Amino acid sequence: MRRTFQPLLLLLTGAGVLRVSLFSDLGLRYVKEELQPFLVASGIILCALGVIGARHDGLPVLARHDGPRADAAPEPTHGHDHSHGPRIAWLLLPPALALLLFAPPALGSYSATRDNPKIVEDYEHFEPLPAHGPVPLSLTEFIARVQQQEQQNLKGRTVLLQGFVTPGENGTWDLTRLLFSCCAADAQSLSVTMHGAKAPPADSWVRVTGTWHPGGTLGTTSAALALDVTSVQGIPEPPVPYLDRAPSAG
Repeated sequence: MRRTFQPLLLLLTGAGVLRVSLFSDLGLRYVKEELQPFLVASGIILCALGVIGARHDGLPVLARHDGPRADAAPEPTHGHDHSHGPRIAWLLLPPALALLLFAPPALGSYSATRDNPKIVEDYEHFEPLPAHGPVPLSLTEFIARVQQQEQQNLKGRTVLLQGFVTPGENGTWDLTRLLFSCCAADAQSLSVTMHGAKAPPADSWVRVTGTWHPGGTLGTTSAALALDVTSVQGIPEPPVPYLDRAPSAG
């Protein structure tokens, strides 16, 4: 790889990072919101290093050409050419172009079937459910109420959940959310099996209405993480897909 290509690679990488962090929210598919400022700073630093390197190495357009200097060292005519960087740097080109031209999608069903299921922590207390209408719940709270709430307040109640579709075997499917603590590398999945409705396309985001599907004992760890679905509605992917929020009942 020629030395003049190294600054260009830094510029491409920095521009790609800025594209997904500063000029759009695409970076929130891969890192938490708290880390977005660090992505922006990294992109700015990479671009600055690329510009500095381009001027230093005489890259056309970015560098000024004032003619050869009298004290400039002659170009080597024999021996080894040390103007070449490590060839492994070429491996940075595909991800840089990917970030710049098209951003990879958020993690979906493929990752969910290969990640470790997330263990829902014990709730100290549950807020009272609304007296009437469907109950909007995050998948985290639904799972916690099904397995931990001894009063079994969800028995017979209609709930509203949202997530993306993970296909199962023999036409079954799960409603899934992927959550992570820092970035996509530590993602863990929450899944609830859907009954009574045909599986929508894989990875599509949906809002489902239904009631707890009997299995095991409600309010204990044996309770089935499943729903008898009465309706399925397609929804846009949330801007921050890793946050497990309760859907709107409106």
